[in-house]
Parts: sequence; C-alpha cells; structure tokens
Amino acid sequence: MKLCVIGAGYVGLVSGVCFAALGNTVVCIDQNEDKIRLLRTGGVPIYEPGLKALIKDNVEQGRLSFTTDTSAAVKDAEIVILAVGTPSLPNGEANLSYIEGAACEVADAMNGYKVIVTKSTVPVGTNERIQNWIASRTSYPFGIASVPEFLREGSAVIDTLQPDRIVIGASDPHVAAVLTVLHEPLTTNILTTDIRSAEMIKYASNAFLATKISFINEIANICEKVGADVTRVAHGMGLDQRIGSSFLSAGIGYGGSCFPKDTHALIQIAGNVDYEFKLLKSVVEVNQGQRFNVIRKLEEALGDLEGATVGIWGLAFKPNTDDVRDAPALDIMQSLLEAGAQIRAYDPIAIANFRKLLDSSEVTWADSAREAAEGCDALCLLTEWEEFGEVGLGELNELMRHPIMIDGRNVYSEEQIRKSAFAYYSVGRPQLNKMDVDYQRSVVNP
Repeated sequence: MKLCVIGAGYVGLVSGVCFAALGNTVVCIDQNEDKIRLLRTGGVPIYEPGLKALIKDNVEQGRLSFTTDTSAAVKDAEIVILAVGTPSLPNGEANLSYIEGAACEVADAMNGYKVIVTKSTVPVGTNERIQNWIASRTSYPFGIASVPEFLREGSAVIDTLQPDRIVIGASDPHVAAVLTVLHEPLTTNILTTDIRSAEMIKYASNAFLATKISFINEIANICEKVGADVTRVAHGMGLDQRIGSSFLSAGIGYGGSCFPKDTHALIQIAGNVDYEFKLLKSVVEVNQGQRFNVIRKLEEALGDLEGATVGIWGLAFKPNTDDVRDAPALDIMQSLLEAGAQIRAYDPIAIANFRKLLDSSEVTWADSAREAAEGCDALCLLTEWEEFGEVGLGELNELMRHPIMIDGRNVYSEEQIRKSAFAYYSVGRPQLNKMDVDYQRSVVNP
C-alpha cells in the first residue's frame, strides 16, 4: 500500500518506518526542514534503539522517503496517517491546532478517495471534527479512522512490529477492512470498534498504567514506614494474573510525553462533561510528590543542602531514550539549585536535550558516570540506565567525598548494598537503608 505519514515526530517516524519495513511505500512529512534534511542524509532526530538501521535499510530499498511537501505526498497516497503533536494547553486540554492544520492540508491536497487515519492521541470526538474539517474543504470522498498507538519510548520499534494489540476505530466497514489488511502482518489480535471507543481506549490505557505506577509508589512509601520490602510486595502482587507484574516498579514517578499529558487531558475531558475524575487527580498528585522524596532523603542524610555537591545519574525520564519531557530529574535539580547545592550531572544520551530546559553555572555536565560521582557529597540515581548498575559501590566509595546514595530506581541489589560502606537510601526497601544520620551530618557539615 502507499502511505503518507504527516508528522515525523516520535509516533509518526517510528510508525512510518515500520510500515515501510512491512513492504509498504511510505512518505514521512514534516514542516521542519532541518529535520527532513537530517533524515534524508541518514541522521535521526530522536534516539530510539534500532530505528537508524531500519531507516537506512528502507530508504535504500526505495520504500521510505521524507519530504516537506504535504500536497504531493497526499496525492500519491492511499492511506494518510495523522501523527502530529497534541501538546497540553495551560488548562490540561489537548491542543488540536496541529491536527486541524494537518487535516486542512490533507483536504486541500485531495485528488481522490483516501483513508485518513488518526494516530495522534486526541480527545473523544476529535475524529468527527476531523471529518467535518476535511468535508468542508473538499468534495472528494474519504474514510476516517482512529488507530491509536501504544508504543513505549526505548522499545518503540519492537512495540510497533510486535504489538500486544491493534485497535481500529471505524464506522465504515470498508475502512476497517483496509486497515485490517494493513495491520495483519503485525498481529492477529486486532480489535475493530467504533471511533469514540478507540479514542477512549488510548486515554484509558495510559491512565490505568499511570495509576499502577502511582499506586506502587504509595505502597513503597508505606513500606518504608512499616518495614516491608516493596520489591517483594510487588512480586507477590504481580503473580496474581488479575494484576500482572508490569508497571509495578517503585521509583520516583513517571515522566515523558504521554502519561503526564494524557492524564491531565483525561481529567479535563471528564470535567468537560461535568464529571470529576477524583482517582486520576490523585494519581497525578502522587506522581508529582514522589520525585521530591529524593530531596527529603538528601536533607535527611546531609542536613542543609547549601554548598553540598550532589551527583545526578540520569536525566531522561526513562532509559534508552533522549526524551526529557517532564523528567523527574528536572524538578529535582531545580530544587537542588534553589537550595544552594552544586550539581554534577550525567546521562548517556539526554544531556543536550536536558540543557535546553535547564542550564546553570552551578551544574557541571559530566562525560561519564564516574566523572559525575567524583568528589560528591551524595549521588542520586534517577534513571535506570544499564551502565549505572555496572559501576560498583566500592569504586564509587573511592570516587566520592562521602558515600551517600539515593537510589531512586532500586538499581542496586541487597548483596551489593550489604557489602558496601554506603549510607544508602532506596525506594520502599527500608531494611536495606544503611544510614547513620548523625554521623553523616557531622562529616558533611562539621
């Protein structure tokens, strides 16, 4: 099939490349000329394992191309995929201006029947608005469908090529049939439903996963007070097939482009129909507060943070991505700077993106994990990059001024902790916390 994908961001680029890998002819469109120029010369504007090689292969095979010319790409396509951003407005609602603009461009370029698919995450009822926008500008026939994406940054290529399920929301049986054929090489687990339900499935799925994360973090906080181990609690919970083990890793909360945006949007969607989503509001509140436990534990270990040198391991909101949108590290580092601390920060991929959001003369940007730890009064592990767990606590003890670690992702094992001299603060594992607060304060603030 001939496809064009409007929006070469995370969702659009990965989706377009993977559809090309299935043997389709795909044109990815973006109005950012620098991005298109980069893609045409073999570069990739995002970090995603496996994506660069897949782009190279499909460009060489003639199945994949990149352009800023929406009109030409739409004219040649059978299926048009809308994958532009829907960022949050100040009130939490999704900003649909990019979707409307893309829909109008498609309408103006129409030269025959097209199947128009929305992959962007949009509020319930948006596809009906898309249909009206397009119909008001063209007399050509077209079909509308909602096919939400469920990919995870860091494993987006695998998630796209090996999905748990495909959801196709379409009122026209012909549209549903065309999109079923397109997606059948990926999985036989294809759900066909109405458009509004498909739109809601995306929001409901992300809201539920965010709820699991906030729930296990609340359990972790209780575990710290009652002496239970949240990792063992989560394992026991996950053995129940009704619950499952995924998204039960306690830590410093979720970030990124999807969960924060989609939870706020769903709260707003509920408010627009006069329903208060109390549960999801609490999920958001818990998540925001969880990241500041790192600051509280630092204050417990060091006392006054003014003048302290704190190492930061991890700036991306999760490993295997350079995405720093709503990353916990941003709030944590801002709080440290406000408290007068000096920071030594490192991330394998995300430093350049992070510095666009926060740059300060009080932050030293390290070139390695070891360099970030050197001379620090305490070290905070905020993103569970694999390389961090490979640095032994004994080695860190030699590098740091004082052996204090706030492990926000529970990376280090009980055996590693027991053998070390660290004052160690985990999340929800109080039996592993090795701290002598009076001693640490006397050493750091004599």
